[in-house]
Amino acid sequence: MESIGTWWMWAAFAAFVVVALVVDLVALESKGSAKVSFKEALNWSIVWIVLSFVFNGLLWWYLDANHGRELANEKSMEFFTGYLIEKSLAVDNIFVFLMLFTFFGVPIQYQKRVLILGIIGAIVLRAIMILIGAWLISQFHWVLYLFGLFLLVTGIKMLMMAEVESDLEKNPLLKWMRSHFRITEGFHGENFMVMKDGVRWFTPLFVVMVMIGITDVIFAVDSIPAIFAVTLDPFIVLTSNVFAILGLRAMYFMLADLADRFHLLKYGLAFILVFIGIKMLLLDIYKIPIGFALAVVGIVLVASMLASLWVTRPGQKQVKKP
Repeated sequence: MESIGTWWMWAAFAAFVVVALVVDLVALESKGSAKVSFKEALNWSIVWIVLSFVFNGLLWWYLDANHGRELANEKSMEFFTGYLIEKSLAVDNIFVFLMLFTFFGVPIQYQKRVLILGIIGAIVLRAIMILIGAWLISQFHWVLYLFGLFLLVTGIKMLMMAEVESDLEKNPLLKWMRSHFRITEGFHGENFMVMKDGVRWFTPLFVVMVMIGITDVIFAVDSIPAIFAVTLDPFIVLTSNVFAILGLRAMYFMLADLADRFHLLKYGLAFILVFIGIKMLLLDIYKIPIGFALAVVGIVLVASMLASLWVTRPGQKQVKKP
């Protein structure tokens, strides 16, 4: 599969990701056990967003100088559209993280470690799935139609289940873990397991980590087909995905107290998945312009967020114990 990415571009991006994760870790860990303020989380979120724009600008400049203005415009728009889609899905991912932390009553100082491990896991999973997806598409063109159908069904299902409250007590994975593992009553610092009288016990933090890992897999399965509907270039697919994930911890602390205010966002995400699914299914019949797709995604996201702020959702979430 053709890609604009050269070996040095892949290497440079990999080095950037490592540095970015270290910076993200050090910046938030410097707060210790103190809660990250909304202002600080907002500032860091803006930094990560600006970095993605800078990257896209540098990519456009490089392509314009070496491959022409037309390709530069096309690839930069593909990156931005993919980034916007993946960022919106990442927000939904954050709401799931929040639900898990609230259900298990995870203290704020322990959430940071779980989040960084979750982000690293998400990046690794997406890299693996993107490579597999790119190979499948290069070998079997009809896989694109499976991706499109999957997104269409997922979007419709999300739309139908938007107002259904998740009951973690009935989660099959949680039930299985509780019946097969010895789980302590409370937390033991940031430990995932402890020894008691020579017997290994797992902590609730381990359970949360496993469930976040499964969440990463589910969201990766949703997001990878969506980005392939925008572009088939592996470099654009991977970079837009990773940039959307970077800074996820800062975004989590920014949105943690505002989750209920964006209750209509799920409807917007469902519509976007349906639209992207249709776009992929029509790939060989009519290619929807990337500019139009970008406009649709942007308008739907803004409209669903503004509508959420306008319409107040009744009720409060209750904190449950493990």
